[in-house]
Amino acid sequence: MPHSKNKVEWCLKKAKKEIKEGKLHRGLREITPDKKIMSAHIQKAEHNLKAVSRFKEIGYSDWSASAAFYSIYHSLLAIANKFGFESRNQECTFALIYHLIEEGKIPLDKRLIEGIRALDPEKAHEKPTVIEVREVEQYGVATILENETYNRLLNTAKTILDKTKTIIEE
Repeated sequence: MPHSKNKVEWCLKKAKKEIKEGKLHRGLREITPDKKIMSAHIQKAEHNLKAVSRFKEIGYSDWSASAAFYSIYHSLLAIANKFGFESRNQECTFALIYHLIEEGKIPLDKRLIEGIRALDPEKAHEKPTVIEVREVEQYGVATILENETYNRLLNTAKTILDKTKTIIEE
């Protein structure tokens, strides 16, 4: 069984257990897809995408990394909702997206997603993932994001948002 499918199953069990215990779940929960929620995630993704540019314009490009990541993340949450899932866990969200790609349910390139979060964090990759850049910028002391990295994050966020809009409209 592929790693992503195992992770999705674990995330579903985690949420069920937490809900049964009366807790706010931190996994994946099966839901009825809701176009209003999908739309709200798209609006939030667009809002964060605008912030990417605004942060750079006002000299806070280090914050562009977080805004780009969360633009991407809200796009992925819209996709999750389209397929009947609510996620409250980043690992679970990415596992679900990988699983949907592997099942041929969404036309996203796995390499594009691996540029955001590596499926196998132990595997070496060419450039730091979007999550790695976000963590360095968020927790590090640098205040300026290199132009090449900034452009890669911005383009990735735009690409994911555009593809997400197409996926949720199908």
